[in-house]
Amino acid sequence: MRSREAMQWEETLKGVFDSIDAELETEYSGRYSLHPSRPARGITANPEDDGLFNVGAAFSAGFGSKYGPGYVVEIRLSTLINVPDEVRAEIKAKVFQRLEKQLPAAFPGKELHVSEENGVIRIHGDLSLDDCVSKS
Repeated sequence: MRSREAMQWEETLKGVFDSIDAELETEYSGRYSLHPSRPARGITANPEDDGLFNVGAAFSAGFGSKYGPGYVVEIRLSTLINVPDEVRAEIKAKVFQRLEKQLPAAFPGKELHVSEENGVIRIHGDLSLDDCVSKS
């Protein structure tokens, strides 16, 4: 069972990812057709489950990372079309920049960092579950 604070932390982080997901959906809508088994954007109650993008993160204990514990960012595109590497890199850069901008507002008082390590985006830093989690 997870604590209320841990659930609130992850809910706040999910809000950041849902915002980034919505921005990417708007920017890239129409460029790539949706996978046939994927519902259109806005059809489900959870942006992870519909539309072209699923942007989120999974907690990592940080074994083998110079940054230690944190979150590994996952960017998934639900299409059967081959997305060129340069477009994937562009999307990754946009996610990185938006995380740098949005995390401080979502987690005021926290010193969180966005870094790239071994080809993946990592969120690390002050992961404490005190009352600095945004109430929005």
